[in-house]
Amino acid sequence: MKKRLKRLRRFKGFVGIMFLLIVTFVYAMFQGGFVSWFLFYSLIPLSIYSLLLFFYPLSKLEVGRTIETRKVFSGGRFSATIQVKRNNHFPLMYVKFEEKVSPTLAHIHSRKRMIFWGMKKEFSWTYEIDHIPRGEHVLEGLTIQVSDLFGWVKKEVSISNPKTVLVFPNVTEMVYVPIETRYDQGAAASRIQTMKDTSMATGIRNYQPGDRVSWIHWKSFARTQTLKTKEFEDRQSQGLFVLMDRTPADCFEEMVDLTASILQAIVRHQASSAFLSLGENRFFIPAVQSENQLQRVLYHLTKVQPDLTKSIEQAMLHDGALAQATSLLYVTSNLTYEWIESIQKTASNLRVCTCFVVKQKDAKLLKEEQILHQFAASRGIRVHTISKDRFAQAFLEVTRS
Repeated sequence: MKKRLKRLRRFKGFVGIMFLLIVTFVYAMFQGGFVSWFLFYSLIPLSIYSLLLFFYPLSKLEVGRTIETRKVFSGGRFSATIQVKRNNHFPLMYVKFEEKVSPTLAHIHSRKRMIFWGMKKEFSWTYEIDHIPRGEHVLEGLTIQVSDLFGWVKKEVSISNPKTVLVFPNVTEMVYVPIETRYDQGAAASRIQTMKDTSMATGIRNYQPGDRVSWIHWKSFARTQTLKTKEFEDRQSQGLFVLMDRTPADCFEEMVDLTASILQAIVRHQASSAFLSLGENRFFIPAVQSENQLQRVLYHLTKVQPDLTKSIEQAMLHDGALAQATSLLYVTSNLTYEWIESIQKTASNLRVCTCFVVKQKDAKLLKEEQILHQFAASRGIRVHTISKDRFAQAFLEVTRS
């Protein structure tokens, strides 16, 4: 029934024009005189144009789209250019263009445009979206609506041209400092990775293939003409485990930005970390240390939503990956007593636990929150309240405490 009504509406303008012509003709025949016939003849060219527009094939229009912005970040500016071509010069008066998008961008009004096209064969239109939200957005295609002078005939066509746009989290460049670094003094630590501390040389040895050029002891080479390599003290650097809380919160977007910034800083400094995101679906990568793995994480953070419906304590209960963590970095906006009690039971091997509580700028801690942070400190958990403007110094603040 609905399809039939839709088809009948398409002929609404055609029937209306024919009815108007017949009425004015009958009026002129019976009334006579200059005015009545002038009215009839004046309607003829307008009616002919409207009838021609009714049969004009909008479906033959060619639509293209060029994305002007290659990589878009949350809150940034997105730009695209629409090109519309046709193969004739039929005059088009009022033409309305609208880029059809997914519901995530439905509130954006800059993707609409109305013009007087005239007889041109081509038209291009560039639109911009300021402060585009993070996420995976779909540009579905272009809807074109054409109307005659008085709106008697209106035609509309939707031309599909899907394109997916990824808006990545807004990443802040960070000064990365390992949260826990312990120099080996005989303590057994099988779960901790051994690395070289290139800032502290303890001796020299003969050069071996594979040694870095920066390790060569040039003063010794100048004396003996024999390549020698510096020896460094082994250090034990804790493998970091980053945990993200996807509980709905006002600062969730800032939490996503902070998490993305932390993981990028770790990878760019040739370190490694595990990453666990707990929400409706569990997302886990055991080692984020390469650009490919970082891109996987960023793709997840691009689409992630605050969809954790149960408590974070229940979500991480009996999580096998979290149980093996020894150095934890927890990103949240709502620290609770239940989480503090639960993490010590879930992560039995935990040695260091740092918690970033994301707040709005200039937000003051309530008295209850101060007591909670003191309670966390008594359990060996370092809590740092951080806002967007201090993301770059996040690791430095941890090392100072």
